[in-house]
Amino acid sequence: MLATLLQIQPPIVALMLLLGAAAKAADRSAAGQGPASLLPRPLQRPFRLFAVAVEALLAVALLVLGGPLGDLARGGAAVLFAASAAALVLVRRRDPGMGCGCFGGLSTTPVGWRSIGRAGLLAAASAAAIGAAGTGAAALAAPSWTAAGLAAVELGAILALSPELDEAVARTARREPCEIRPVPVRRTLARLRASDVWRSVPATLDAERPEPVDVWRNGCWRLFRFDGRRYGRPVHVVFAVELRGRDPQVRAAVIDIGNGATLAVLGEVADDGSTPLPRTRNGAPQPTNTVLPRASRRFPGRNIPAARRTRDRTADTGPG
Repeated sequence: MLATLLQIQPPIVALMLLLGAAAKAADRSAAGQGPASLLPRPLQRPFRLFAVAVEALLAVALLVLGGPLGDLARGGAAVLFAASAAALVLVRRRDPGMGCGCFGGLSTTPVGWRSIGRAGLLAAASAAAIGAAGTGAAALAAPSWTAAGLAAVELGAILALSPELDEAVARTARREPCEIRPVPVRRTLARLRASDVWRSVPATLDAERPEPVDVWRNGCWRLFRFDGRRYGRPVHVVFAVELRGRDPQVRAAVIDIGNGATLAVLGEVADDGSTPLPRTRNGAPQPTNTVLPRASRRFPGRNIPAARRTRDRTADTGPG
């Protein structure tokens, strides 16, 4: 039984690696979550892409390689998961509300002992398989009832250590409208900074004030205002981030502080008053990835009546 237990470890670890890589690759909004949050912001997106590549390569190696090369792949997986567990401990100490990002946008629950324990379990499983005969593919090609039973028990333990399952069940049961659903500010800000709109904003943000000077909600959108300069003139840069979906829409407007004119709009076609913007069901302009100079239009949500404008606090840590 012990030999069978060791032989099924490579395919189980490979499955978790493939799921993690696929979820990270599919979610473009989680670059700043988990261990990536420990790095400077310019390195967070490259780190996520690197993590996706390493996880996918290790998964394939665990399935097809045997002998010394297979042991090398199993040792690499053990090091990866052990390093992940250590990094998650640091993340929890640095930012208790940060998600682990283990499965991209699905892993938004704050890092806890379950996520750390899962990484530790997978590190132990990878290390224990070093020296086991055969490849992961061979174990899958010749299944037995003993192997199936042991795999079911181990996968059950992994699921029990996965807060993503709890979050998925809670979201399904809750089904709150996005207008009232609590979403942590830090998560929305991480999605903003991982977006193409953030990287292409035509203004220089104030380096001395890297955090937003104002944050508020308008329905299914959270808005952030930053100070900056464009062509030597002081401007406000207002970003709007959608609060629903795994790939939220992001748009921005650059507003001249002196006269209130909107100088540029990102993520939608500027409305000149003659041709209305295409709208979604909730009335928000649909994004078209177009940047147009403007001289008069104000950004949606900037003049929201007090009764409709909900002030956010940066200490917001509600579950999303």
